[in-house]
Amino acid sequence: MTDRLFRTAVWLKGLDAVGQLAGGVLLIFFPPHALTRIAHGVVTRDLLGPPTGPLAGHFEEAVHHFTGGARAFVIGYLLVHGLIKLVLVIALLRKAVRWYPAAITALGLFVLFELVRGVQTHSWVLPALTVLDIVIIVLVVKEYRELRRNSA
Repeated sequence: MTDRLFRTAVWLKGLDAVGQLAGGVLLIFFPPHALTRIAHGVVTRDLLGPPTGPLAGHFEEAVHHFTGGARAFVIGYLLVHGLIKLVLVIALLRKAVRWYPAAITALGLFVLFELVRGVQTHSWVLPALTVLDIVIIVLVVKEYRELRRNSA
């Protein structure tokens, strides 16, 4: 049961990594004004309430902020984070035991970063991702111990 949960969690992390890499690459080639146009389209179709409402205003402000200095940070974060996760996912799926400590360390650092960033930005998404990463760390530790016990 734990092995199945471990593999499922690692596959989900792999899909997340591929999504981050694809998002980072797309953002490199996606001009900032196009983001603003898309945000305006989302807002004017009332997906977030009335176009002049507070939620729509926050959404448009976030997109406007993203088109500024945060853009390079987001692109870099998506590419680096996605690449690291993808390498670790491949190693974990191949049961490369020597990579497990690196995966545990990297995921722990991601958790710390997500917590700090979540506090700074008052984001509710980052704490949710943090919980998922903590669950995956626990599963990786359990799998690592089991693999080491079986190889001894």
